[in-house]
Amino acid sequence: MMNLIYTYQPLFDYFLLAVGFAYSQQMVLRAGVFSIGSAGFACIGAYAVGILVKNQGVHPLLALLLAVLIGCVGGFLLSIPLARLRGVFQAIATLAFVQIVVSLCLYFDDLTGGPQGFNNIPKLVQTWHLLLAVAVTIYFMYVISRSSIGRAFDALRQDETVGATLGISIRKYHMIAFVLSGALAGFFGGMQSLYTYSIEPEMFGFAFLVAALTYIILGGRGTVTGPIIGAAIMSVLPELARPLADNRQFFQGALMMVMVAFMPHGVFDGLVLYLRKRRAAARDKTFKEGGHGSTGS
Repeated sequence: MMNLIYTYQPLFDYFLLAVGFAYSQQMVLRAGVFSIGSAGFACIGAYAVGILVKNQGVHPLLALLLAVLIGCVGGFLLSIPLARLRGVFQAIATLAFVQIVVSLCLYFDDLTGGPQGFNNIPKLVQTWHLLLAVAVTIYFMYVISRSSIGRAFDALRQDETVGATLGISIRKYHMIAFVLSGALAGFFGGMQSLYTYSIEPEMFGFAFLVAALTYIILGGRGTVTGPIIGAAIMSVLPELARPLADNRQFFQGALMMVMVAFMPHGVFDGLVLYLRKRRAAARDKTFKEGGHGSTGS
């Protein structure tokens, strides 16, 4: 039993980190912002924490708090030029932001290690640290979803025009979404750097972007549980697809196409919508039968 736990512990840790990055991506998508800048904030947070802890001797907790602050400031600054952009233009702009961050990490090799990466970071994060961080993040996301901020996000995601007529400031709530997304990505990027011993720019490149979006597409972006389901599927899928080996990427791509075509709301969100429709249909049927019965009597 213990051997089984030790064997799959790295997979569980990967799942916990994936949940954190998934929530960072969900934050902006839920507000109707097509941003893929989470990878850039995660990269900044990871390098900031690694450099502060290893080179400057800063306490890990303080370094993580600074990573959150940097993510917040970065999200705020990024939201300013993107305030007038929508849809695919936001995606392209945030993709450019990620490429700029990765390029800077490659260029300043004296500070970041360049293409060789930043190595020999003390491993100060254990499984229980990740579990605690994810639990706090889930509670935070639940509170946000039940607050006026979450309701404003949902309104803007469904229709910005209707949200504006209800008095919701589009620019304000988009900025809040960027700030919160940057904070989460910076924090979990810092956690990753203190867990993996070393980081390199390519860890936060295109593959990271695809993975973060996949978590949301598979699980759903409208509920707190959706990203957890998506991260769990993507964490287990490589193990299940191990016999495919060379065709694993093809298998994952095909799965994504099927999900987008047939379950656009994601696995969990789609199930929630299906159950709601069934309950609504059952209520309508009961109401009609009750109405006919009273008429007949």
